[in-house]
Amino acid sequence: MRKLLLIVGLLALAVGLLWIGQGTGVIAWPQSSFMIRQIQWAGYGAALGALGLILIWQSKR
Repeated sequence: MRKLLLIVGLLALAVGLLWIGQGTGVIAWPQSSFMIRQIQWAGYGAALGALGLILIWQSKR
């Protein structure tokens, strides 16, 4: 169960960081993405990244 929490947490953190980058316009990949420079996606990414950190923390307990 700990490994599953860690893997899901790392994936959630990585996707969250990608969404933050796309939402703020720092990451313009892929170029045709509807998420680029849409600040709401930065918020969604922050929430997903926070969830990922919580899952990683729980996997270490």
